[in-house]
Amino acid sequence: MRDFSRDTSALALNTATLGHNLDGFGAGWPPERIIEACAERGFGGIVFWRRELDNQAREIGERVRAAGMQVVGLCRTPYIVGSGAPEQLDEARETIDVAANLGAPVLTIVTGGTEPETKGILESQKILAERVAVLSDHAADMGVKLALEPLNPMFGGNRTVLMTVRDAVRVCNWVGAANVGVAVDAYHVWWDTAIAESLREAGSERIYGFHLCDWLEETGDMLLDRGMMGDGVADLKGLRAAVEAAGYCGPCEVEVFSSRDWWQRDPGEVLDTIVERFRTVC
Repeated sequence: MRDFSRDTSALALNTATLGHNLDGFGAGWPPERIIEACAERGFGGIVFWRRELDNQAREIGERVRAAGMQVVGLCRTPYIVGSGAPEQLDEARETIDVAANLGAPVLTIVTGGTEPETKGILESQKILAERVAVLSDHAADMGVKLALEPLNPMFGGNRTVLMTVRDAVRVCNWVGAANVGVAVDAYHVWWDTAIAESLREAGSERIYGFHLCDWLEETGDMLLDRGMMGDGVADLKGLRAAVEAAGYCGPCEVEVFSSRDWWQRDPGEVLDTIVERFRTVC
């Protein structure tokens, strides 16, 4: 495993950790201030959400790189399947274009839920694969990788049809494109006792991201009550060991949705805590 005790170059901030992906949460720092604060603390990269960019993706990406960091990724496409998905893939294609303008190598896909009039998940996974295959061609032309993110099974039905890394790998195999892989989020997969085997199956060529946070023992909201690393029950070092054993050596992206705790705090305190926890418990 990599030693992070003195090296934060692999540390990346997902700006949702400061509450910026939902209205009414967080301090509302503009991207320029986030970039400055992360650079001061030795972060290696940042992941933005589409809504923050306001048609300035290229300029913001250049500012990140000028500060000595990298744009690690962009969150996220609209849903691809399920009742909440747009009828066409036009918005997803536009999001790929935003990622390319930002200079983000990876665009995260949260799939959406089961397709109307279907039962279970396999039929929806096959439909997902068909649609992602269409998007993968445009993404390849734009130099963007597409990362399928499995979610905790509690989100099955309305937000995802991928509950495990193995589910995501199955869809990757069906798509068969070199630029379609998997994002591994501790919040969503910490419970999976078969995770190491699934990661080996994915291999380094398909693991596009590793997301850090924690699962609180008494989680009060399944979406907005994630824990800061070290505050919960997830074996973060064990999970990172499995991810790295599978060949991943990229950024570690901190993504904490916490409307009751961390989004109520000063962003500087949040960033300082992230650095300390990254060095000690991740």
